[in-house]
Parts: sequence; C-alpha cells; structure tokens
Amino acid sequence: MTSSLFFIQLLNGLQLGVLLFMLSAGLTLVFGIMSFVNLAHGCLYMMGAYFAATVYAATDSFVAAGLAAVGGGGLLAALVEWVVARRLYARDHLDQVLATFGLILFFNELARWVWGASPFYMNVPPALSGTLNILGVMYPMYRFAIISAGLIAALGCYLLIAKTRVGMLIRAGSLNPTMVAALGVNIRLLNALVFSLGGALAGLAGLMSSPILSVQPGMGEPILILVMIVIVIGGIGSVQGAFYAALMVGLIDTAGRAFLPMLLREFIDRSTAQAAGPAIASMLTCIFMATVLALRPQGLFPVKNK
Repeated sequence: MTSSLFFIQLLNGLQLGVLLFMLSAGLTLVFGIMSFVNLAHGCLYMMGAYFAATVYAATDSFVAAGLAAVGGGGLLAALVEWVVARRLYARDHLDQVLATFGLILFFNELARWVWGASPFYMNVPPALSGTLNILGVMYPMYRFAIISAGLIAALGCYLLIAKTRVGMLIRAGSLNPTMVAALGVNIRLLNALVFSLGGALAGLAGLMSSPILSVQPGMGEPILILVMIVIVIGGIGSVQGAFYAALMVGLIDTAGRAFLPMLLREFIDRSTAQAAGPAIASMLTCIFMATVLALRPQGLFPVKNK
C-alpha cells in the first residue's frame, strides 16, 4: 500500500462522510425536536437526485440543477410535513414508521412511473471534470467539490444553529418542545422549517452524488441505513454529533472497502477476499455503532442540556 493510495482513500472517506452529514443533519433535527421517525428521508435524497439530473439534461446548467435539487427537496419535505408528518406527531413511533415506510413505496413507484426503472445518469459538469494536485496526489476535481460543498453546508448549519434566533429556537425545541410552544413560538412553523431544511440538505446530497452514482428508484434506502448509524453514533438531535459521526462512518466504510480485500488476500484466495472485504467493511460500521451504544448509549456528542 502506497502513501498516495492511503491519501486518496482518506479523501474518499471524507467525501462519503460529508454526503452522510448532509443527509443526517436534517434527519437528526427532525427526530430530536419532533421525536418523529422519518424513514422516507432517503426518498428526498432520491427525488433531489432526479430533479437535478432532469434539469441538468434539459438546461446543461449545473447551477440550475442545484437550484432544482435543493429547492425541490425543501419544498417536497414541506409538503410531506404538511400532508403526513404533522398528523403523526402525537402518535407512537410504530405509526410513524409504518406511514413513512408507505411513503418509501409511494416515492419509489412515482420515480419508476415518471423516469422509468432504468438508471438515469447525470454527467460531471465540464468545469469540474479535471483533476487537482493535492499534496502531490492527483484527485478528481468533482469529488473535491463534493467535499467542499459538504464542509460549506456544515459551516452553514453551524452558523444557523449556533448564531441565529431561529437556531436558538431549534436548539430549545430539541430539548423541551412543550416549553417552547408554551412561550408563544409557532411550533408548527418551526417543525415545517426543520423538515424543509432537512429536505434541502437531502436534495443537495442528491445533487452532488448524481454524477458519480446512477440515479434510480430505491437509491435512498441503502444510504439511509448509514445515516441512521450516523445519528445513533453522534447523538440524536445533535448536528455537531452528526458531523463528526458522519466523518467517522465515512472513513471506516471507505477504508474497510479499500484495504480489507488487500489484507484478506494474505490469508485467502483473491476472489474470496474481493467478495468478503466489502461485506466485512459494512459490518464494521455496525460493530462501531454497537460499541458506542454499549459504552455511551446517548451517543458520542449528545445535545447538552443547558
């Protein structure tokens, strides 16, 4: 294993981590503030990817695709909150799980009906199609753009949550929503805002992943599993925890997929090692989550009660 390969995989892990953060930040706030289990959050990511790919194919403009993905994701999330979620806040988690699972089926069939069952592809924008020299290592410019977009989104979330009045209300709502409502805050509007913010971030993740992944029905479910792991590790309701945990999970998953097959080839045949490596890498994130739950059930970076 060369140092350049290690550095490239480190960047790939960072890239996966920031994508997971874009998805987990909004979802952890929805769960933390409203105690609402939204299994359909991955569908917002999928629909954002479809919006971006469709607009880019029609306009050849990555900016227009970004506006469609982020704006469409936010508006779709607001619609889901208005039509479905707000009727389930007072219900138990089982009802929420069943309802949002139904939304998964609905959005997957909607995508299949509108765009077809075949994968939909979006090209890398010409301006981001080259490579960058990072510390002597050539790295795809678009993948570096994903990292940059994720870090900018993380900074924006920090400024919103920590430095604005809206963020103060969001933090207060995650700790004691009943008291926030009693103080005269429009809790319905706050819930809709948090839902829309999560949808916009999911749409941004869909936009950034479209040129490197095939856009297809059901693409939101596999990544939703990793997002749930991130939320558990970071601490429910903690955006800071979601950020750090997303980076950890991204690095563990990427490093496992890249280096475990190489390690296993020292003990078993090549084909078996190539098949077993990714499977064990997927298990590592679950083992990490189980370890965190056993030692620190509230997560590594829980919301502080201040």
